[in-house]
Formats: sequence, C-alpha cells, structure tokens
Amino acid sequence: MNIMITEKHILNNNVEIPSIGLGTWNLDNNIVVDAISDAASIGYRLFDTAESYGNEVGVGRGIKECGTQREDIFLTTKLAAEYKDYDTACKAIDNSLERLDESYVDLMIIHSPEPWDDFRNENHYFEGNVEAYNALEDAYHDGKIRSIGLSNFLSVDIQNIINNCSVIPQVNQILCHIGTPSLDLIDFCQERNITVEAYSPIAHGVILDNSDVGRIADKYNVSIPALCVRYTMELGCIPLPKSSTLEHMQDNINVDFKISNEDMNYLKSLVINDYGDANDLHIYSSKNLTG
Repeated sequence: MNIMITEKHILNNNVEIPSIGLGTWNLDNNIVVDAISDAASIGYRLFDTAESYGNEVGVGRGIKECGTQREDIFLTTKLAAEYKDYDTACKAIDNSLERLDESYVDLMIIHSPEPWDDFRNENHYFEGNVEAYNALEDAYHDGKIRSIGLSNFLSVDIQNIINNCSVIPQVNQILCHIGTPSLDLIDFCQERNITVEAYSPIAHGVILDNSDVGRIADKYNVSIPALCVRYTMELGCIPLPKSSTLEHMQDNINVDFKISNEDMNYLKSLVINDYGDANDLHIYSSKNLTG
C-alpha cells in the first residue's frame, strides 16, 4: 500500500481524516459501488459524496461491500446547497443517512453558501446558512455526524458561521488545483484551524494538456495527475481526486515525493481558468473563481 495514503490529518475536534480521498461526483449508483471497492483495495479510506450527486445509495452499498471495516472508513456527504432553513436541513440530514444506510457519517458539509441557481451573486444567505449549520451542529451533538463543515464558502461566509454558531467548522472543501486563485482562502481557513479539502485537484482534466505543468511533472518523473495531487498536499490540503478506473486511482496516490519551494512558487503563479466543456458548470465559471 502506498504509504502516503495511510497518513492522517487531525481535525480541530481531534477526529482523524485520511490525507487523500476519492471524489465520487458524476459516478452513478452502479459505477460507484465498484469504484469504492477498487479504491479500498489499494488503500483509499476517505470517500466523498453528496445528496446532489444522486449516488448516496451506491456509495453506502460500496462501503458495505468493499471489505473494509466501517470504523476504518471516513465517509463524507453534503447538505444540498438549496437547504437554507433549520427544519429542511434536519430532514435532509436524516434522509442522507437513510440513503447511505448508515447510523452516522464522519463528515457532513453545507455544499455551497448559495443555492446553485444563485451561486456567487450578491446574496450570501447569511441567515439561511446559520440555520442549516445549526442543524448540522445538533446532528453533531446527537452523534449522527462526527465532524461538520462547509464547502465553497468564501472567507466572508465562513466568518458568518464563526460569528453566529457554536462549533468552529472542521472543514472547508473548495475548488483547488494548480492555477486557481485559492491561496488566500486556504490561508484564511488554516489560520482558524479549519482543514481545507481540495476537490478537482486535476482541474477537471484540462490541466493534462498544460505543457508548463507537464514540464514540472517530468522533472519529478511523475504523471501530471500525481503532481497535481501532491501540489494540493504541499499546500496543506486534503485532495479528493475523482476516478472510476483502478489505474487512475493508483496514479493519483503515487505522491511520495516533495515539490521544491522554487517549483511550488512557479506552480502557484500559473493561471488556469478555461475548463472546456465544464465552463458552464456553476463552480467552474470564470466569474466564480475567486477566493
């Protein structure tokens, strides 16, 4: 087993979380079962899903069938971005547990500070996010969730939660890869002992054709995906590369190397804001790539 995948981070509530995870966005209920089994066979223990992915049933099945003890798995799901009141959020938490066929999850996070159809517009939904987070807090205290947090929250949205809620978020999960302007947001979170998870660390695949990144990867004799995953780890983040193929899953954890300070500074200076076919997705829209 790759030694890097067995490393752990300690969240601010002293819960351990694996250093690399498997994202499951766009993997349907049938595909995700085998994906989790394959990933578990090579050491993955962190699995990330969401109500909006439509695959919680398959993820729950995959975890039960993968041959790894439940206590050794770190399972994350997300409260849908549209739920901005306490009662709806409470019901959604229970519905996710029911679909996953679990009595608890290890982490549950609010998927976005704004509903997706109003993403990164002027309304920050401050009151609604506090209500949704209060529901997470109560589920946390009831033992339904071991850790709680946020996703796609900017610093102003995070500060709203800190100011108005009692549990400091354990996690903020954000778009983070070589070429994204997320460094200030990462610093903001880490200064407050909030762990940052990096989704789409391989930039939705568009970075694979980037010659500047390829040149650095060649220098370390690694693939571009491995360099991308290692980059986010060097930033102190937990990467969540998504894959349904065993070969790619293995490649994504071949990260037992260090990137020099000089190369890190160069990679930080790059800008990637064209996601090809994914440009129409809310989170990849160029106007939303701010921290």
